[in-house]
Amino acid sequence: MEDGIKKHRKFEEIPVWIDARELCRKIYSMTRQKPFSYDSGLKDQIQRASVSVMSNIAEGMERGSNDELIYFLFIAKGSAGEVRAQLYVAEDQEYVSGDYSEKARKSAEAISRQLSAWIKSLQSPDAHPGPKFHKSESKAQSNIEKLWTKSGLRRLDDGRFIKEKLP
Repeated sequence: MEDGIKKHRKFEEIPVWIDARELCRKIYSMTRQKPFSYDSGLKDQIQRASVSVMSNIAEGMERGSNDELIYFLFIAKGSAGEVRAQLYVAEDQEYVSGDYSEKARKSAEAISRQLSAWIKSLQSPDAHPGPKFHKSESKAQSNIEKLWTKSGLRRLDDGRFIKEKLP
């Protein structure tokens, strides 16, 4: 899967977000049915988890960097797992049929696989870092670096500073 920030301009265009939206629709439809609708605790929890999947994909895309996108994709993946677990509870309580629960779980599993593949692609060495890191250098940052140089400091790649001897 290609880097989401480069390939898609809007989260609404991302296939995994579209799938997450469909899963959320199914969950809401399922939880409106009796007797599921009477179990407010499980109903609210599974609804929140399904909303979390699509919301975290959207938030990650809007953040503008791969590091933040990856972070939110992991949260979305965790929420997809939460939906699957709650579907077992709903099935065990006979709120939904085994067939319907299995179909919804398979949908959540497919979303998890897509998220895993996307995360893996974003973690590759040649992944685009995102637009947040391609902004032109700010004046303040440039001035700070000039101050470091005047003070005889040099910043290493790992973020530490070393003192260099001034001529």
